[in-house]
Amino acid sequence: MSTLYVSDLDGTLLRSNGRTSEYTNRVINRLTEKGMVFSYATARSLTTAKKVTCGINAKIPLIVYNGAFVIDNLTEDILIENYFDDRINLVLDDLFANQIYPIVYAYIEGKEKFSFVPECCTDGMNKFLESRKRDHRTNAVKTINDLKSGKIFYITCIDEPQKLEPLYRKYKNSYYCVYQTDLYTKTQWLEIMPLHVSKARAIKQLQSRLKCEKLVVFGDGKNDIDMFELADERYAVQNAHEDLKKMATSIIPANDEDGVAKWLDKNFIMG
Repeated sequence: MSTLYVSDLDGTLLRSNGRTSEYTNRVINRLTEKGMVFSYATARSLTTAKKVTCGINAKIPLIVYNGAFVIDNLTEDILIENYFDDRINLVLDDLFANQIYPIVYAYIEGKEKFSFVPECCTDGMNKFLESRKRDHRTNAVKTINDLKSGKIFYITCIDEPQKLEPLYRKYKNSYYCVYQTDLYTKTQWLEIMPLHVSKARAIKQLQSRLKCEKLVVFGDGKNDIDMFELADERYAVQNAHEDLKKMATSIIPANDEDGVAKWLDKNFIMG
């Protein structure tokens, strides 16, 4: 029976320093060479995901932007893609009316960009943008209407909870929304994606594409619950949220102890 192994990234496969360890890199590279079918699923972009997992050089599919895309780690070919339709412009108008000016991800003239209006950035947005200095996707625009350019696939709002929560409640049934505090900056985020986009849906699509009968997943946060619900076996790292631990097949060592890689090294058996 072929098995697809999928790990969350931040807080699970990554250590607290925001990187995969040399040990984790070695294990994943070695086991995938032996035939292990592995992927990681993250809210990060391909660019930032590959930066923090730069030691993983295996030919594996990567689930990025919370499932908006599945992309080949080596060729960077898009295997699965999901975009908003034109109705997203009404949502953007609503955000603007509530004085929320997001970072908007889109393909503009065939190139991936994240657009923002510098004069409208919150402190939280500036912290995020500071961490993306010299990123080739950076696209500072002049007006809020410029945020509507291109084929939009992801919207990130970083602002005060009292501003974001009402909009989360308004749109959570019409779009796939993630409302949470950022793990590193402790700022409040509202991320908006097309309705049927999620890590779980992308995993299901990938599992079908690869014809894997069994699914084993690893995670740490409440936003991993949907992929835990999908899996045949589910493993929570020791540092995981208690709600996720309650769903787990078993608890494995924490992210800073390379729990996922240790489990794979011990349990993966070639089919």
